[in-house]
Formats: sequence, C-alpha cells, structure tokens
Amino acid sequence: MLQPPPIVLSFAANDPSGGAGLQADLLTIASMGCHPLSVMTAITVQDTAGVDDVMPLDPEWVADQARAVLEDMPVHAFKIGLLGSVEIIAAIAEVISDYPHIPLVMDPVLTSGRGDELANEEMIDAMRELLLPQVTILTPNSLEARHLAQQDSDNCESKLDLSLCAQRLLNMGCEYVLITGTHENTAQVTNTLYAIDGVVRTDHWERLENTYHGSGCTLASAIAASLANGLSISESVLEAQDYTWHTLQAGFRPGMGQYIPNRLFWVRDAEDDQNEQDA
Repeated sequence: MLQPPPIVLSFAANDPSGGAGLQADLLTIASMGCHPLSVMTAITVQDTAGVDDVMPLDPEWVADQARAVLEDMPVHAFKIGLLGSVEIIAAIAEVISDYPHIPLVMDPVLTSGRGDELANEEMIDAMRELLLPQVTILTPNSLEARHLAQQDSDNCESKLDLSLCAQRLLNMGCEYVLITGTHENTAQVTNTLYAIDGVVRTDHWERLENTYHGSGCTLASAIAASLANGLSISESVLEAQDYTWHTLQAGFRPGMGQYIPNRLFWVRDAEDDQNEQDA
C-alpha cells in the first residue's frame, strides 16, 4: 500500500471565481504534493474584482466539519483564511486547541484586494485574543500587519514601523510573523520573517506589474504544505515564496478584474519542455 501524502486542513470561505479562498488553498496544497481537506467558513459573492457579500456559516457547522475529518485522518498542518464571524473564530480556536502539535498558518484576511471589509474590529479583537496565541506563523501583508498591531495610543496619521508591528504580533502569541511588502513603495517586494528574538530571514522578489486575486491565500497555503512536507519554518517560507512568485509570474486574467495566480504553472512548463524535446 502506498504511503498517503501529507494532509493539510484549510479553514476558509468559498470563492466562486476560483481565485482565492478555499479554491486557491486546495489548488496550492495539491500542487505542492499534499492532500487538501476543506472546512468552509462562509459563502461569498465575489468575482475577480472584489467581494460583494459574505454569508458566514453556522459556527457549529464549521466545528463539525473540522472534527469529522480530524477524527478520521491525521492532519500535518492547518491553514486559516477568511473567517466570517466572531462565533466562527471562537469555534475554530476551540477545535485547534485540541491539536497543539499541528503547525498553524494564518492568513489574516481583513479586506479584499479591492478594499472590501471582510473583518470588523470585533472580529479582529477575537483573532488577537483567541487565534494568535495558537498561531505558528502569521502571514499579513504590511497593511494587515499595521492594522492588527495598532494600539489606541498610536498616532493614526503615521505609519507604524513594520518591525514594531511584528514585535507586537509576536507578543500576542505568534511564534513567527512573515510580513509581505507588496503594498510598500519599494523597487522590489521585500518579505521579512520575524521571530521573538528578531529577523529570521529577509527575501527580495522582482515586483510584477499586475495585481492578483488570491496571492495571500497561495502564500499561506504553500507554507502550510511545505511544513506538512517536513521542511523547517525558514525553509518553508523560502519554498512558499518561490512557488508563489512563479504562480504570479504565470498568472492569467480570466475576467474583468485582477489576475489569478496559476497554481499549476509547472504543468505548462513540463508540457513545454516535453514539446521542445519532441521537436
């Protein structure tokens, strides 16, 4: 009997466009050699331009979905995306607290690429209190990092330094924080991985000209898959960044909004290589 692939469980919302959410997670996890499990947190009305509406599921249904598969199969990593409500956050926090040995990757989805609000302040407080203390690695972009790390005493007119944001998030309980720099005004995209004792690694990537729907989902899911495959945190972060950059480079624009990362870019590359050999 063949050894089954590592298993990654994703908590996320349905995205009918296939660009982000559960669909992005499943494609990414499978593309990186793992078996994906999916727990739906919400149903969304969205396309490649933005999110028009979100209907959170009953939190008991969310918890029951997770417990059903967790009692059936060994899971090697968790990934969390869009959550939908405070009650769902509490339900997921309770479920994963029973599995402290399983690494947890969290993509804190606060807004859509268009800027649609996907988490209110009450939900953000619940994330801070219930989920961040259980997170192995948090993967906010710079806007999300500043929002999550914001304190009442901060000057709202000035940008928080990202290293300060990371330190605050680590103090909330995360083991690692990877802050991505797509939204920063820099020639290259700079992504920095922090631990409680400082910077673990900094990576620079060519800035691509398009905007993408689901890039954050792809990165977080790729980290979870890499951890499930047995890589260290630092190795997983590098592997996931490399994979994600190539999905963006090979991205496509199927609709009237943003580009979608091509999570199966390597299939086309393999076909092209084979065609060259056959020519």
